[in-house]
Amino acid sequence: MSQYSFTGHKREIMTMHPLLHQAFAQGRALKIISGLNNLDRQSVAATVNAADRGGATFVDIAADVELVQMVKELTNLPICVSAVDPEKFVTCVAAGADLIEIGNFDSFYAQGRRFEAEEVLALTEITRSLLPEITLSVTVPHILELDRQVQLAEELVKAGADIIQTEGGTSSSPVHPGTLGLVEKAAPTLAAAYEISRAVSVPVLCASGISNVTAPMAIASGAAGVGVGSAINQLNSEVAMIAAVRSLVESLATVNRPVLRTQG
Repeated sequence: MSQYSFTGHKREIMTMHPLLHQAFAQGRALKIISGLNNLDRQSVAATVNAADRGGATFVDIAADVELVQMVKELTNLPICVSAVDPEKFVTCVAAGADLIEIGNFDSFYAQGRRFEAEEVLALTEITRSLLPEITLSVTVPHILELDRQVQLAEELVKAGADIIQTEGGTSSSPVHPGTLGLVEKAAPTLAAAYEISRAVSVPVLCASGISNVTAPMAIASGAAGVGVGSAINQLNSEVAMIAAVRSLVESLATVNRPVLRTQG
């Protein structure tokens, strides 16, 4: 029996790819991310192949039509495209993208670019007006105070978000090596997933700083899935990338998602 309720969010049930819907319901969704600003075809192809062969649920690539066309030839996995420019989504959906993601914002913070709540909400409203039916995931910026993240998540769902994604890896500075360091790295996004998953009735995807050590913690915290990028796409061999994806899949299989009481 499903441990996840989609009560009150009928569009998401109608439009979400069946594979994603099932994975979220089971708390087993694994998104492998090639990078919002990564247009290197070879790099993206390696990441997608690793996701496909490793058993991931779906892939997340930059919102670029040529990348979408290439990835559709490489895999049957659902394709998510990420951007902060709503106009880019339109052509990518026409090219075959299965869902779209506003964010993740990690790559912009090093450039001094901040995304405040009002801007993210405005981007969501514009995107939903352009594409009223496509499954829409929106990242909640980790630069906001945790209570504001929760409030924004609620506002985003009202504006049409079907999935809420958390982040936080760039805000943490682990001081220990090994397993303890991995937990320290993931702490901000885990905290956000815990709080947001109890406030909204849509799936929460915990991303940014997640590893095979902390992926089960994300699900236990209330997330319906995890998104992983640098732990995969920065590896220097496809064999290692595939092994890392499989390790994540195995780690997600070790935990049952708690039954949450959410509004909706």
